[in-house]
Amino acid sequence: MAKKPSSAGLTGLERRGGGVFFVFYLLLLPLAAGPARRLAGDLLGRRVPEELYGAVYYYVLFAVTAILFHRLLGRTTRRFLDAPSLALKTAAVGLVAHYGLCELASRLGRVLTDRSGNLNDSAISARAGSAPHMTLLIVLFLAPFVEETLFRGLVFGGLKEKSRPLAYAASCGLFALAHVWQFAVANRDAGYFLMMLQYLIPGLVLAWAYDHAGTLWASIGLHAGVNTLSVLAGRV
Repeated sequence: MAKKPSSAGLTGLERRGGGVFFVFYLLLLPLAAGPARRLAGDLLGRRVPEELYGAVYYYVLFAVTAILFHRLLGRTTRRFLDAPSLALKTAAVGLVAHYGLCELASRLGRVLTDRSGNLNDSAISARAGSAPHMTLLIVLFLAPFVEETLFRGLVFGGLKEKSRPLAYAASCGLFALAHVWQFAVANRDAGYFLMMLQYLIPGLVLAWAYDHAGTLWASIGLHAGVNTLSVLAGRV
């Protein structure tokens, strides 16, 4: 079966409103998470558990994303229903490619920096131990849905019309930056930016999955699969 063209043609609202939301999501919301949690605790008169706040945080992101990009999501869902087997096969191939390429990147990363381990995997494992159900809700659906809609649907999809190489570079680079910059700022250590290498490969594979299958549900499914294996690996 020939591969389907990706869901191109973002609306003006998706480009403008989505662009503003993406900047808030990438740079401002992570810094506001701690103060917002403390404010919620003051208003409620009791401490808000981190796991509960995380679930509410991602649900709000999910709701805003679904509202802003409802037309894109409608188009990408119709493309999935047109060729579900292509999306599933793409996700499966992407999962194999992800782990093979990430192993190579991990070995290279250990040469460049003395920091070992994956920041995302460590965070998932820590949350899974204290709040397994909420963690599963976040990592299996909410986070993949939000991140794939923004990094692949908005960034990759918007730039692909101008340049496919630029679309890959921008979506991969921003995806990697989003996962490490908070650690670099919090620890005042620019060395954390070297760990972006760990996320360039996943970003590349996820963008390929969207580009090849023509539907965000391929990259969402792949993202959810990677996160699922990270949770299972943390329990071994």
